Parts: sequence; structure tokens; C-alpha cells
Amino acid sequence: MIWPRLQQLALAPVLGVQALQVVRRTPRLPEAAGPREGVAGQGPELRLLVLGDSSAAGVGVATQQAALSGHLVRAIAVEHRVSWHLIARTGWTTGRLHQVLGQTAPRPFDIAVTALGVNDTTRLIGPARWRAQTAAVHDLLRAVFKVRRIYATTVPPLEYFRALPRPLNGVLGHHAARLRSTLEEMAAATEDLRLIAPDWGLDPALMAADGFHPGPEIYRGWGAFAGQVILDDLRAMPL
Repeated sequence: MIWPRLQQLALAPVLGVQALQVVRRTPRLPEAAGPREGVAGQGPELRLLVLGDSSAAGVGVATQQAALSGHLVRAIAVEHRVSWHLIARTGWTTGRLHQVLGQTAPRPFDIAVTALGVNDTTRLIGPARWRAQTAAVHDLLRAVFKVRRIYATTVPPLEYFRALPRPLNGVLGHHAARLRSTLEEMAAATEDLRLIAPDWGLDPALMAADGFHPGPEIYRGWGAFAGQVILDDLRAMPL
């Protein structure tokens, strides 16, 4: 991994200028409006916690019904009575989420779905540090929130975010791939950790107006895919 670090150092002046330009030019979209908890569906009780960064918060769509949580809950509610809760904010890194969870009043959940890694990528947090922070979040979910199964969404390919110019998109895309591989290794070695790995596609026409967040169709596909993975698991291995 020496070459990527040397590349980052060599490109540092250009990357710094581009990063500032992205911050200045990219419109700041609001988080999706609407309730962040509720109950839906009929069947066996399932307590669902959704948590993460701006994508979990639904930036890019108007309401939570059109965001990840809305599509995910509807998919699972076909077979379960889902009591759900969302903890997410724009800008949160994995480390920041861990801090917030440590200050959150505990309540039990059966499963948790996470959407993290983009802000860790843009801050170039290294794989070893990210692994430790991710493991700390998962340990807290198990110990304090009694989560029995964790579904972690893979880090999307930032090289396709149209808000990011070259060479910044290539550097961040490569770093995202390193974090994605780290999460895959963790899932392979952890019995109660599953991956949510959608076929992101990230067609520029389907992304939000800022070129950085999912648009309605991406959220729809992501939520439906995650819901199907969870339902298949629950049928094969009930909690």
C-alpha cells in the first residue's frame, strides 16, 4: 500500500484545491423529513435499528418514506411487524456514531442496518483505524442495544460520484475500495455480521442534485435489496 500513499502525497496540492472547490460548489441538501421511528406490518415482531451518515438520514429525497428506512421497513413488513428507529446525521463518521451511541439511552433491537464509510473515506481514515472503529460500533450494538444480527452496507464507489472531479474521485474511489475490503474481511470472520452489497450502479442521472447522494431510485433499490437479504436470512435462520 506504499504506492497509494505516495500518490496521495504527490497529488496533495491538487487534491486540496479540488476538495475545497467541491465543498464550495456542492449544494447542501437537507435530510429527509418525517418520523424517524414507527411500527409497520403484520407478523412476528422484529425490532429494527437503522443508523449511519447522510445516506441513512435520507439526504437526496424529501421524506423518510422515500429514503432507505422507508423502503427497508416496507420490504420487511411484508412478513413481520417491524418496530423501527433511525439514528443518522449528515457528516457522521464511524467514530462519531460510536460516540453518539455511547450517549444514547439503550433500548433493545433484534437487527441493525448500518450505512457508514463515505465520510471516513473523504477524511482518508486508514483501514486499520476504520476496522477498530467499526468493531467498536458493532460491539456496542451487541452489548448495550442487544442487537443479534448486524447488516453493514458496503462503502459505495466514490469514483462514480459526479460531484468529485479527477483526480480526486480516483483517489477517494481507491480509498473506498480499501475500506470495502476491510468490511468484507470483518464479515467473513464474524458470525453475526452480514454485508449489504447492492449493485450501486450510480448512474449520474439517478443521483441527487448534489451529485453526491442517492436519488429516489437508488434509495428504492438499496432498501428493497437490503430488505430481501434480511428476509432471506430470517427465513433460513430465525432469530
